[in-house]
Amino acid sequence: MQGVGKLLISMGIILCIAGVVVLFLGRFNIPLGKLPGDITYTRKNVTVFAPITTMLVVSVVLTIVLNIIGRWMK
Repeated sequence: MQGVGKLLISMGIILCIAGVVVLFLGRFNIPLGKLPGDITYTRKNVTVFAPITTMLVVSVVLTIVLNIIGRWMK
């Protein structure tokens, strides 16, 4: 059970760090969510937003960062 507790604490810390990063990205006007390829569909009472390009960029960056961390930890 101690392993599960440590895992939950680690995930909580990672989520807090991710939240702080998102807050800082918003203050520095980095256009995540407004990149070319992000789809926004608006009608009278409905808005659908699909950030396809943003998801791809975030995925590539996280893959690179996690691979670097994984190789460093070995």
